[in-house]
Amino acid sequence: MPPREPIRTCVACRQEAGKQGLIRLHRGPDGAIALDRSAHGGGRGAYLHADGGCLEVARKRRSLERALKGSASEILWLELAAKVIDAGPL
Repeated sequence: MPPREPIRTCVACRQEAGKQGLIRLHRGPDGAIALDRSAHGGGRGAYLHADGGCLEVARKRRSLERALKGSASEILWLELAAKVIDAGPL
């Protein structure tokens, strides 16, 4: 029996998905939110679908800031937008 993929919840749409289908973000020691490229980084983490709709909802509702109790920079939003474009249609 193959191992099960961990299930996580998107902070924007609140839908559950496998960990592989989500982007992980984490709060650094300085309180800034950053993209967790390794998906195993330390600290408090949150997940977001690689979808333009979820990205827009998260930005508008400040879902990442509330979930991680940190601040998201304009550079982070640009990185996320580029990652969503790279992911293509889901």
